[in-house]
Amino acid sequence: MCAETGAGASTQEYPLAPVRLIEPFGTGGGPDLVARALAERLVERWGQPVTVENHPGAGATAAPALVAKTAADGYTLLVNTSAHAYSAAAGSGLPYDPLRDFVAVAPLSSQGYVLVAGRRARVTTLVELIAVEKAEPGGITFGSTGVGTATHLGTEQLNHAAGTRAVHVPPSAGDSISNVIANVLRGDIDYAMSPISIATPYLQNGELVALGVSSARRSRLLPHVPTIAEAGIAGYEFPIWYGVWARAGTPHGILDKVATDISAAMASPGLHRWLTEHGAEPMTMTREGFAGFVLAESQRATRIIRDATDR
Repeated sequence: MCAETGAGASTQEYPLAPVRLIEPFGTGGGPDLVARALAERLVERWGQPVTVENHPGAGATAAPALVAKTAADGYTLLVNTSAHAYSAAAGSGLPYDPLRDFVAVAPLSSQGYVLVAGRRARVTTLVELIAVEKAEPGGITFGSTGVGTATHLGTEQLNHAAGTRAVHVPPSAGDSISNVIANVLRGDIDYAMSPISIATPYLQNGELVALGVSSARRSRLLPHVPTIAEAGIAGYEFPIWYGVWARAGTPHGILDKVATDISAAMASPGLHRWLTEHGAEPMTMTREGFAGFVLAESQRATRIIRDATDR
């Protein structure tokens, strides 16, 4: 496999062997499902096996740590969420540098979280939650999948915009979103950001209340739930997004080919329809545009962490 870094390196030959897509959140999660749907289209384009491997653990850093140790040849790619960009702002002590050790290759899709409250919070709208937080500064708690993750930063940005202060309760027994939602259901914490698919069963049976979705537009999966901007925080937008990264040092020609082929696969009618049915929106950017987007998101995370520390 070629190790040059020229613009046309190995473009014609790649891939000559199976390609691995490594994802950090486990079977059945959003990144896993999108990666598998993408893999099917890439097999058609490349004529080589494209496998998806799940490597959860270590606060979703086990998979990037694995990819950071592989050869920079384009045959092992990382499928990750916005957490990869955010970890650059909050991930001191990581065994890799999220920005320097990886190259942003291509965006995949984005979708909103849903802000949910449990019965302990005794609120049914975002306005009511804000009122309680202002009446009891520091008396309301929210959960997340870990410090610096999207579920943490999205909530911190919300509280900063609302001028409120709540106590962040990081996970104590595993960093999965299912554990966070279980804590809300038990009343151990008051509210949290959740992927819509995880929260939906509890919204349907009334155990959780939806206060708003974090995307700019309402989700087709929860059409009657307002956006957080509609619910009272003008201009708020904090979706979860997915993308593909490669090891730094991967030949530019291979990076360009992977980016072009992923873009074509994501634009295919079948995959576009599948994403829409699952409440996601395809993202379209050049490789350079996506790299700039990832850097901007990392900088946004830095500002959110600074604002939370200063409050």
